[in-house]
Amino acid sequence: MSNRRRGEGGRSAKIAERKKSEQIDPPRYLTRNIKCYDMLSEEELSKIDDHVDWILKEVGLEFWDDEESLNLFKDAGATVKGTLVKFDKGLVQNLCKTAPSEFEMLGRNPKRSTIFGGNKLVLGPAYGSPFVYDLKGGRRQGNMQDFNNLIKLSHMTPWLHHTSGTNCEPVDIPVNKRHLDMVYSHIKYSDKPFMGSVTALDRVEDSINMARIVFGEDVLDKNCVIQGNINVNSPLVYDKTMTDALKGYARANQGVVITPFILGGAMSPVTMPAAIAQAHAETLVGVALTQLIRPGSSAVYGNFLTTMDLKSGAPTFGTAESSLATYAVGQMARRVKLPFRAGGHYTASKVADAQAMQESVDSMYPAILAGANFMHQAAGWLEGGLVVGYEKFILDCDRLGMLHRMFEGLTIDENSLASSAFMENSPGENFLGTQHTAENFETANYRAELPDNNSYEQWVEDGSKDSEQRAYERWNQMLEEYMEPPLDESIDEALIDYMAKKKESMADEWY
Repeated sequence: MSNRRRGEGGRSAKIAERKKSEQIDPPRYLTRNIKCYDMLSEEELSKIDDHVDWILKEVGLEFWDDEESLNLFKDAGATVKGTLVKFDKGLVQNLCKTAPSEFEMLGRNPKRSTIFGGNKLVLGPAYGSPFVYDLKGGRRQGNMQDFNNLIKLSHMTPWLHHTSGTNCEPVDIPVNKRHLDMVYSHIKYSDKPFMGSVTALDRVEDSINMARIVFGEDVLDKNCVIQGNINVNSPLVYDKTMTDALKGYARANQGVVITPFILGGAMSPVTMPAAIAQAHAETLVGVALTQLIRPGSSAVYGNFLTTMDLKSGAPTFGTAESSLATYAVGQMARRVKLPFRAGGHYTASKVADAQAMQESVDSMYPAILAGANFMHQAAGWLEGGLVVGYEKFILDCDRLGMLHRMFEGLTIDENSLASSAFMENSPGENFLGTQHTAENFETANYRAELPDNNSYEQWVEDGSKDSEQRAYERWNQMLEEYMEPPLDESIDEALIDYMAKKKESMADEWY
């Protein structure tokens, strides 16, 4: 073996050791030390606000097959005709005022508890994909082993603070029972915060009951320990499945993330200002409903607003229009003082290629600069969300590590201004040998794990691997090194017993 190879092995070992130490006490969230970008003027924001009020008063929202929600809004002062609800100016905004602008979400390990809102950003992996992809296995339907793998990887990386919810759809488990296995996987294989099921009210209740077993009745009643991801049936419709889930979590004082799903030109008008106003109206009405159920329960202002190919109807990501919309929606969310969910490493690409890189970066950065407090599509997203990719997951997490560094901003102090280095050197001399460099070289720059910065010759000697191949090796290595976080044996037994009784009480359903 060459001296160069031995030296490289020593460097890799040092990086691995540093990464291992980082996992002992990882960050619970990113703390924003960089400013948000305010793209719109106060006059422009007021125009959108006025249009939101117009939509709520003149167009309204439908609530399908949900008498309870209709009655709640009627009692609060809204106009209800059949399933259509209209709101006078300011009513919805006033109802939202009891929702907290910042709240803590507990992990079963207190060191993993996180905070939504303020200057914090919480990151979670891809959510909702029916398919998975990896370099050797290709594209295939997800199963429970994939689900467990993704939870384990999410637990291991220090750059995700939350394990999300339906990390992939485990199609090998009956539809009416798989939520039990998914919630158990979140609890068993990680100790970070997580999401529960939203696909039926009884599944919501099962998710909350399993969280109650872990945290205890009193802790759950007073704290957010589980969340539900509520998608609006855009345009301007809430269906009973989603409102039942929303109300189920809110009643238990648990969190919801309320997200309109809008592709401009299909679920909204094609022009972005109209789509922004519609998305704002839809989100606020959902938040208002949580507060009618339980004032003070936590809600996150969600946003999924992007463009579509108007020829094919396919969603498109990382476009100029979707970036501009994200900046505007971020300002609207800050205006109503609610934690803001946006963005992630979105792409329509089928693999982790140059298209995936461009679209992911151009989706992620606008959300960061728009002031996002939560992203649960931050790692693994492929093919417009139809697929979660193992290699994409690892590559995205590597970028998230860089973003943690970027969020720190610059520290301007005596050490960073490096007067001693200037004094030690004469003009024209490089700074590699200075005492200041020796004292700061380990921490001055974030060193990503996956990029190859070696010479061409060394890259060839190492196997000529591209980034996707290196990511494939990394996630397999991580799963080999995975160590299960401690879980009290009595809690584990109670969870298994609860799941067994629930499964025995119903026949398998595969629809």
